[in-house]
Amino acid sequence: MKFIFQIAFLASLFCHSASAGGTHGEGHRHEMEIGKPGTKHINRSVTVKMFETEYGMIFKPNFLKFEIGQTVKINLINKGELQHEFVMDTEDGILKHKIEMENMPDMDHNDPNSLRLNPNEKGEILWTFSNSGVFEFACLIPGHYELGMHGKLTVN
Repeated sequence: MKFIFQIAFLASLFCHSASAGGTHGEGHRHEMEIGKPGTKHINRSVTVKMFETEYGMIFKPNFLKFEIGQTVKINLINKGELQHEFVMDTEDGILKHKIEMENMPDMDHNDPNSLRLNPNEKGEILWTFSNSGVFEFACLIPGHYELGMHGKLTVN
């Protein structure tokens, strides 16, 4: 397990080329390709755990499936010893955000499609899925994606 933490630490140092905090600016307040912030009228609830293993970092489950029009409460639990985040978007959106995070790892998030949690912390995202497709969710803290912390999200 110490080896995984050492890799994550080294990756974060390598990617720490800019230490300024930075922000996403306006955030994702409008509808995105994956959907929009949900209301209190929840159709379904799922729980996603985030943690480290001796082999890497994972989400459990690492595959989510929803229906168009569903408003979902995604309960997030960080069961790990490190800070983790949950970001859901298109694959291109995830890759773009990953590059931003490599350049500004302390970036403040103000986006309804993401949440960063400290160890043993819980949180939730309310989301309405308005378009079909295959999307992605990931932890974009530098080094975490490379250690396996990403998954697929399908909307039918």
